[in-house]
Amino acid sequence: MEIKFADRMRDFQPGIFNVLDDRKNERLAQGKLVYNLSIGTPDFLPEPHIVEALTQAASDPSNYRYSLGETPELVDAVQWWYQRRYGVELSPDELMAVYGSQEGLTHIGWTMCDPGDVVLVPDPGYPIFELGPYLCGAECVHYPLMAENGYLPDLEHFDESLAEKARFMVVSYPANPLGMTAPDEFYAKVIDFAKKYHIVIVHDNAYSDIIFDGRVGKSFLAFEGAKEVGVEFNSLSKTYNLTGARVSFVLGNRKIIGAFKRLRSQIDYGMFLPIQHAAAAALNGPQDSVARNRMEYQARRDALCGGLRSIGWNVPDSQGSMFVWAPIPAGYTDSAQFCFELLDRTGLLCTPGAAFGRLGEGYVRFALVLPVSTMEEIVSAVKVSGILGVNHE
Repeated sequence: MEIKFADRMRDFQPGIFNVLDDRKNERLAQGKLVYNLSIGTPDFLPEPHIVEALTQAASDPSNYRYSLGETPELVDAVQWWYQRRYGVELSPDELMAVYGSQEGLTHIGWTMCDPGDVVLVPDPGYPIFELGPYLCGAECVHYPLMAENGYLPDLEHFDESLAEKARFMVVSYPANPLGMTAPDEFYAKVIDFAKKYHIVIVHDNAYSDIIFDGRVGKSFLAFEGAKEVGVEFNSLSKTYNLTGARVSFVLGNRKIIGAFKRLRSQIDYGMFLPIQHAAAAALNGPQDSVARNRMEYQARRDALCGGLRSIGWNVPDSQGSMFVWAPIPAGYTDSAQFCFELLDRTGLLCTPGAAFGRLGEGYVRFALVLPVSTMEEIVSAVKVSGILGVNHE
């Protein structure tokens, strides 16, 4: 029998991560070494008190029913987290749990968009920002993030006719893949911009606790007027090394969250209760591991970026997130081709910048997911490979 699929499936070809994974497996099958810096999966373990909370809750048969929302314990923990960490007061109707920011960022488009609506997304940017609006039939329009503007949107010279059409705008700092942070004045500007053009701001804030050189990660909601114009996604995945548990929250404007809850009530019956217990334990428990992991990420950044600069590859230091954004070396013009050659010659696997948008071409992204000693090995492997144009042997 011939099976007909939706026309949109033509747009869902194997992604670059699948292609990179195939190349990695081919190399491993040949007994060759791979330094995998392609995907941002933390290699740190969750803290024992979080695992214990999950285990204890999972041993209680009554916790296998539908949760139908957040437990009072988890609501209190999230409120305390935002007050303690960001100085932001949240009422219970200004927060809700989602199954990871990717799921939430996809489905919020269903709440906000009708077919033909315009959504503003960053280029370069994380691909999931486009998926929800695309599935709703909205038109995704990319706004450029350029090095000469500090990888911030140029709000002063933004196309007014486009801004007037936009339903919402996705903003994300610290930025994946760029590893850049935003100054305080940017948040004030983007809130004024949203008010002027009646645009909802959706801020992805997954990396505010992985931020370097004494910077302080902020919440969009900490700035005056933010709750009037938008919401923020925040995640426990990278801060507490809980990627597989899929614990994130959307916080901010109560009208948006109320509508989003109404939509998700049709497709979801709430987060598994043992995971809610683990999330509350993470937020209420000791926080020293957060600072410890941040310092380890910074040490890895220093070893990788500083090491590559020392051998002639001008890789800027990441300001935040668990990623490094690097221009491809002179003599190369295609980021995917360079990634495959880099893998073949050094065993180093990274992600071509073109996977993050048109303006990502000419760059690659590294994930800081291997220890300092391995980062030093990587620098040595690149040095002797000759891929930078000079063989240093």
